[in-house]
Amino acid sequence: MTAVDARQYFAAKLAHEIDPADLAQIRGADVSPVVVDTRSRAAWNQGHLPGALHIPGRELAQRARRELPDRSADIVVYCWGPGCNGATKAAFTLSDMGYERVRELIGGFEYWAREGLPVVTGSGLDGSAHPGR
Repeated sequence: MTAVDARQYFAAKLAHEIDPADLAQIRGADVSPVVVDTRSRAAWNQGHLPGALHIPGRELAQRARRELPDRSADIVVYCWGPGCNGATKAAFTLSDMGYERVRELIGGFEYWAREGLPVVTGSGLDGSAHPGR
């Protein structure tokens, strides 16, 4: 791989991914993207990012136009974690539908919670939730 190829690869990767710390930072700066949880209802109920929309991956194609009407909006999708490709599939679906600014949350819900960032559970907001403990 040449230096130019590497530069193009990493620029494209950065354009389509965001890590939990960066997402938390921009959400606190009033330029928040639309965050979409693509997991099942059971997973959503166990915990999710504050302010996220819940649109399970298998329902995304049918619900996106209604619930995400702005195709130029900044959208971040996530699933459980690095062992789950639900967010990748959702990002592909949205991009294929004409959404212009879709990113995947690196590490998904698992990495978000692992960094001690706020999550919402059935009992409300927990500022340092660590599911599975």
